[in-house]
Amino acid sequence: MPLKTQEAQREAARRRQEHHEADVVVVGAGVFGCAVAFALANQGRSVILLERWLHEPDRIVGELLQPGGREALKKLGLEKCVDDIDAIPCYGYHVMYHGDDVVIPYPIVDANGKVQVQNPQTEGSNGSAEKKALLGGEKNQKRPEGVSFHHGRFIMQLRKACAGHPNITIFETTVLETIPDSHSNQILGVKTRTTLEGGQKKEDFFFGQLTIIADGYDSKFRKQLLGSTPIVRSKFYALELIDCPFPPSGFGHVIIGNAFPVLMYQIGTHETRALIDVPEKLEAASPKNGGVRGYITNVVLPTLPESVRPSVLAALADGRIPKSMPNSWLPATKQVHHAGVLLLGDAYNMRHPLTGGGMTVAFNDVVTLSELLHPDKVPNLADAEAIRAAMKEFSWKRKSLTSIINVLAQALYSLFAADDAQLRALQRGCFRYFQMGYTDEPVGLMAGLIHRPFVLAYHFFTVAFVAIWLNLCDVMGGSVWGLWKLPLGLVDAVLILWRACVVFLPVLWRELM
Repeated sequence: MPLKTQEAQREAARRRQEHHEADVVVVGAGVFGCAVAFALANQGRSVILLERWLHEPDRIVGELLQPGGREALKKLGLEKCVDDIDAIPCYGYHVMYHGDDVVIPYPIVDANGKVQVQNPQTEGSNGSAEKKALLGGEKNQKRPEGVSFHHGRFIMQLRKACAGHPNITIFETTVLETIPDSHSNQILGVKTRTTLEGGQKKEDFFFGQLTIIADGYDSKFRKQLLGSTPIVRSKFYALELIDCPFPPSGFGHVIIGNAFPVLMYQIGTHETRALIDVPEKLEAASPKNGGVRGYITNVVLPTLPESVRPSVLAALADGRIPKSMPNSWLPATKQVHHAGVLLLGDAYNMRHPLTGGGMTVAFNDVVTLSELLHPDKVPNLADAEAIRAAMKEFSWKRKSLTSIINVLAQALYSLFAADDAQLRALQRGCFRYFQMGYTDEPVGLMAGLIHRPFVLAYHFFTVAFVAIWLNLCDVMGGSVWGLWKLPLGLVDAVLILWRACVVFLPVLWRELM
């Protein structure tokens, strides 16, 4: 490194440490905050990273990274952050539907990462769970892998990468409010409260040409900067199962039965995460029915494979209510009104965590944002007009991926948590579609490998027509007398198609706005 560059780095580090000044102030050292700080620092920007609690976090989501997220992590130079944390490879999904099952491996991709759609009738595109579970290691074929892990361990690796970067300085402090310019209202930085070694608290101030706030799903700045509120209809209650046998290994398991969806995936050599969806005001989880623990014991447990039940009972043995997280939907909002500050990450955009797409969205957003804010395009981050133009492009450029993951998450949750006849028909049609072997593109969309929203619409409405056909077969039966019931079947067909439109189109429209 040239001496002049080393001197400039030392001077920038001194200004960060002594004067709390940088090109960029990032609020929140979570998934998005660490990634964007690292990406901008790699471009030569001076970055201050603020976090209220630098100990290892204990969260129950953000534990599964899809292949598309791993690819983005690699582009950012952070791929080694999944090393040395007892991470477990993930080869796709295993869906159980009322005792039946289908395994959905991630699709084969070519050297450029393009999904190679296989003929459903060919060998290996359909079959038993045990057979499909082996597809992750086929010779002469490349199937990308996701990865699952303890969230806190992964976050500590991201923070370690940031702490080792010469252009980043990390401070442990609680951000209280933004600091506006008294003349232009442009945000100049943030005011914080820092706890000293003796327990005393003092006010601090941090200044940057641009402030990026990524303070998570419970953001204190969302109302101020976006004016939007997440929609929450259910919570995930989490159990950590020890040495839980659930073949096939290396797959995320989705269990659909006489309870709301259950998601299970291994997060360590001995640990498996179970996430149990509990809608708000669910009667089966009311206090008179034993609360959430009663719901898990009386309703969820019978839907699980017998091999899993002892581990679930062991996890419930402590008598405590399991940890929970709200399942939120927050469509993205264009950010062009507040100069000097951006709100991003989960504070900006969320979807139901059923499909495990949150971190894939976050890392791809960082890749897109860092490209648009590159010094060659935006030399001065204090240039409000340049930032505004970049954010307009960002809001559209990201939609080719995020609209897919967000819509898919909301639509699949509606189907998997079906609470009426039409949704149950669509749920059955979805599972049958997977059984027929049409999985490469659907799981490629979920994995963040396909960036074409039309493909999602095509498969969703194909599922709707499969559901209509299955329902017609049920209504009409196998005899000629079933023709008398054809009008009833056609009425059902209209209702099922209408329900599919209601589930899919409003969410897609909101995402593409």
